[in-house]
This record gives sequence, C-alpha cells and structure tokens, in this order.
Amino acid sequence: MQFMKNKFIRCTFGAACVVWAAGAAASASAATLTNVPMQGGMLMAMLSYNASAGALMAMSPMDAAQLTPLLASNPGDGFDPADPWYESLDPSRQGLAFSRRIGFSMDTASDLIPAGTAIWIRKLSSSPGLGAYRYRSSAPKAWEPILGTAGSTNALQWDGSMFHPCFAAPPGAGTYTATFEAFLVDTTTGLPVPGTDTGPFVFNWSDGPDGRPALSLAAKVVLAWPASATNYVLEAADTLPASIWTPVTNAPVLLDGQPAVVLDPNQARKFYRMRLGP
Repeated sequence: MQFMKNKFIRCTFGAACVVWAAGAAASASAATLTNVPMQGGMLMAMLSYNASAGALMAMSPMDAAQLTPLLASNPGDGFDPADPWYESLDPSRQGLAFSRRIGFSMDTASDLIPAGTAIWIRKLSSSPGLGAYRYRSSAPKAWEPILGTAGSTNALQWDGSMFHPCFAAPPGAGTYTATFEAFLVDTTTGLPVPGTDTGPFVFNWSDGPDGRPALSLAAKVVLAWPASATNYVLEAADTLPASIWTPVTNAPVLLDGQPAVVLDPNQARKFYRMRLGP
C-alpha cells in the first residue's frame, strides 16, 4: 500500500477483526449440576461370547446419539468447578458437546468366556476431535481420557458390566463416528487370543451447536485521518502521476476518535490523498 505525503493525511495500518459477541454467557447459573447428564436414553453395543465359534460377537446400536452442549440441553445451568469434568464441559470453559448414551453391555444370553481370559475393547479409529472419557459421578469422581484421547492408550480391559463412557466434541453442526473391536486376552501372557475378536463395529453421533453466534476474523487495512481535517474528500488513484483521482466511497467510521475507512487488502493497493472540498 502506498501513500502521498500530506499534512492532512495519516495512514494507520492494522487488522480489523469483524466479530460478533460470543453471547450466552449466563451471569448466574440456574442450577449447579454435580453429575454429567446422559443426554437421552441408552444406546448399547451388545457383546457376547459364542463358545462354538470361539469368538466374541458385537451388535452396535442402529441409531446415532446426539452430542449436545450443556448450553443447549440445560440453558443457564453449569457444573461445579470442583468436579473433574468442569474444564471440558462447562459453558464457561471448553463447553464441549457431549453424550453418555452409547455404551457397552454384555448380552445375558452370552456363553461364559474361557477361563484365564479377559475381554478388551480397542478403538480402531474415530473422527478428529471426538474424545472419550471414563466417567464416575460418585466419590472419588472421575473424568479420565480413554481410548486414545489425549494420548491415552486406545485399548482397555472390560469386566462385562454396563459401561458408559462419555463422548465429547466441540459443538457444531456435523457428524462423528468411532470404530471399535472387542477381543479376548490371555491373562497369563497378556497377549490377544487369535481369532476371538468381534471384527469392527461402529458408533455414530450427530453434533449440535450451542446457540452462540460464530466469530469471524477478516484481514483489513484501516486508513485514518485527524478529526480536525473537515471538509476534505478522500480520493484514490491507481498510479502516479495521476490525472484521475476517484473519491473513496467507503463510509467513514470513528476509530479511536478519528475518522477512518476500512479497506479490503485488494482495495488498499492504491495512492491516496485528501482534497479540500468546496
């Protein structure tokens, strides 16, 4: 960007951020929650052991769960700052969308797994941004990254009791998936028992927004002049010397008490002057 020297011109470079306030910050919570809501009814992956096949079987839920931020499911409510999930889920902190609906359960018709083995669950893949956490609401409360989240191992031992991790992701409009498998491990050697895995099974989630307006950031150039410079017209030319000067039609705004125009970078590659008006 180039400028002609003139005692009535002062050019200020800067980046103007076009933003909308991230509202919905409640001044006071309607309630302080001491546990993490399920966010709907249970959707269970049913696991079983088939003794004749010598392998685990899995039936994943057909429906997708909704990841919902607390700001949408419980407007005005917040979590207790003393609870371990506060930093992740509270609207005043990360405000992640979450759901505890999807979990793992052992089919009551399952055969007994062989003696000396244990069931393990492994996450094979998942959408970027989706996290899983071991959650416990009773003392000692727990919010532990699991299944590859935050550098944790992608596998864990499962005792066959109903298990509901909390899955969470940034709020927005989209979908998430995660693919798992279950397999038997020899408790003596610690090695997987060949041929006992379920094969891949998939969980699906839709993701919900939290209602806050989106922020946008744009690179702009600001051209400003002293407030005392009245009755002047801002003009621009493409080259120097110039026989034609064109009035700048951008409406002036006040920035730090000075008149200014905000220009896109492609507009700024010109020469500017202030001409005394009639």
